[in-house]
Amino acid sequence: MDRYFKKLSPSVAASSSSVNGPTLLQPQESLNEDKLEADPENIPSDPGKRPDIMRYSSNSIERVLRAYLLKGPCQPREHDFPPITDGKRQRKFVAPDEFKDCEEIDNVILKNAPANLKLTSSDIQKDVINAASVETTKLIVDDIGDNSFSILVDECRDVSVKEQMGVAVRYVDKNGCLNERLLGIVHVGDMIATTLQKALDSLLSTHGLSVSSLRGQGYDGASNMRGEFNGLKSLILKRNPSAYYVHCFAHLLQLTIVVVAKKTYKSSCKRRDVLRESQRAKVVEGIASDEINTGRGLNQEKSLTRPGDTLWSSHCGTLINLMHLFSSINDVLDYVGEYGYEDAHRADALDVQEILNHFKFIFVLHLMRKLLGITHDLSQVLQKKDQDIVNAMNLVKVAKTRLQVIREKGWEVLLSKVTKFCRTNEIDVLDMEDECVVRGRGRRKIEKIKNLHHYRVELFCSVIDMQAQELNHRFNEVNTDLLLCMTCFDPRNSFSAFDSEKLLRLAKYYPSEFSEVTLYELKSQLDNFIFDVRTDEKFSKVSGIAGLAQNMVSTRKHENFPSVYLLNKLSLLLPVATASVERAFSAMKLVKTSLRNRMGDQLLNDCLVPYIDNDVFVNVINEAIMQRLQKMKS
Repeated sequence: MDRYFKKLSPSVAASSSSVNGPTLLQPQESLNEDKLEADPENIPSDPGKRPDIMRYSSNSIERVLRAYLLKGPCQPREHDFPPITDGKRQRKFVAPDEFKDCEEIDNVILKNAPANLKLTSSDIQKDVINAASVETTKLIVDDIGDNSFSILVDECRDVSVKEQMGVAVRYVDKNGCLNERLLGIVHVGDMIATTLQKALDSLLSTHGLSVSSLRGQGYDGASNMRGEFNGLKSLILKRNPSAYYVHCFAHLLQLTIVVVAKKTYKSSCKRRDVLRESQRAKVVEGIASDEINTGRGLNQEKSLTRPGDTLWSSHCGTLINLMHLFSSINDVLDYVGEYGYEDAHRADALDVQEILNHFKFIFVLHLMRKLLGITHDLSQVLQKKDQDIVNAMNLVKVAKTRLQVIREKGWEVLLSKVTKFCRTNEIDVLDMEDECVVRGRGRRKIEKIKNLHHYRVELFCSVIDMQAQELNHRFNEVNTDLLLCMTCFDPRNSFSAFDSEKLLRLAKYYPSEFSEVTLYELKSQLDNFIFDVRTDEKFSKVSGIAGLAQNMVSTRKHENFPSVYLLNKLSLLLPVATASVERAFSAMKLVKTSLRNRMGDQLLNDCLVPYIDNDVFVNVINEAIMQRLQKMKS
């Protein structure tokens, strides 16, 4: 150390210590002589008057900091703020009354705070979603009020292989409008009818609804739903005989399609790529030769999809795409027949290509496209939420009438389209006067017939008759007395179908609403009602019994004829299709995916209700959600 620092003499060390202050050898108490002592009771609250924290002694700094934290924020009680000049005015801040007496605020903020400010926490997010779902359902239940309603029930299995039961309600609101709303999704352990009944009772009681108010029930036709003895329908009818059951019309229509037309298409990813490339080349060639128009939304990519027995309108879509991609499919079959990996694949491709390029296949393709086009339009209309049972019955009759018209007058039109299609795709066109050669049949013992007889009688007429027969068999509910009586409310052609006797018989199906005295009043009101609406121009263009109910409310005739309006509402409550529940299950696949397969049942229901009933959710105010959330934590 002597090499770097030189030792001081005793005299020099003494003089330097007197000038520069105490040395390290002096006691530490002399360093804290100018430091402030902490007094937690008298620490100033105003930040401008607080001394520097470093002026306190090292032993007091922690106590000062703790005292500031316990003291809380500065509240300028009885403080006289200096005025500030703002242009020509002088402004001065005046402490509000909340600053003068804040004991109640302190009790709420510091002592009774709910401690739920966790906006990024999954718990509070689930609570907010639940509050939104509860408020949405509350608006639906309030809209139903004390009126009667119907239920639509269906079941589905989610991505977690859990059975879920969806329940929708069908009711008429105060404006006379028909509504179908999702009430909730309930997880059930099994699909036994008694289990479904318990889950349904629990859901209805949760929202303050009762089975006694049911006036209709609609299912998709499963045995556990519509069983005559132990089905859910029968269990409810034992408790409430007025809850009449109607089979889902859209499901019945799909059953008729499955019976008449079944088709399966198998493919691989590589063949689909070849199909896309072939179709793209043909579209480019058609655009270059001005045979194909261009524009927004035109010439979109299409593919062949597998038709499903439970997927509504899927068969019609498959046939349309098959006709559109016919030439491209032939190119794919050529490719597989030449470059297939296995001999079996190449042989199958050549066999399929031979079938596709035969006149009979093209004829059946166009015939089924025509028939399924009729049922497709009917299926789309039946899936509307505001569809009433009377209009659905009329639509079924229209479909049957169209089938009969095609059978009588559609042969020449269909044959011309088939001939044009065959010539476009270089397929041999058969002469209808030649002898028919049926593939796969022996020619020795078969009766000789012409192509005209085979294609017109054995194919054209028989397929149409099969479709009409299936419609008559499946839609047997149309012939029941209950539905026939409801058609008397049909306002078309100036209420030409009106029959007061049938309407009185319809009222007897609902003894809870129409007693003997009420039936007498209803008969008088029906006579006055029909005379009034036939002379009122506002009812001349009404379509359907749903429009009749809305017009009665808008013209306040529901007050003049309350029994007639009640009978009209009961007619509207009978369900047509379970499409509302099917839509909820389609949305469930978007909410609960394979990446979110651990989502709980309550969260799943809370997410689906505002999503499906979004037109109701937009009417929920934020204040209602916040109050609901506050009640959860209190």
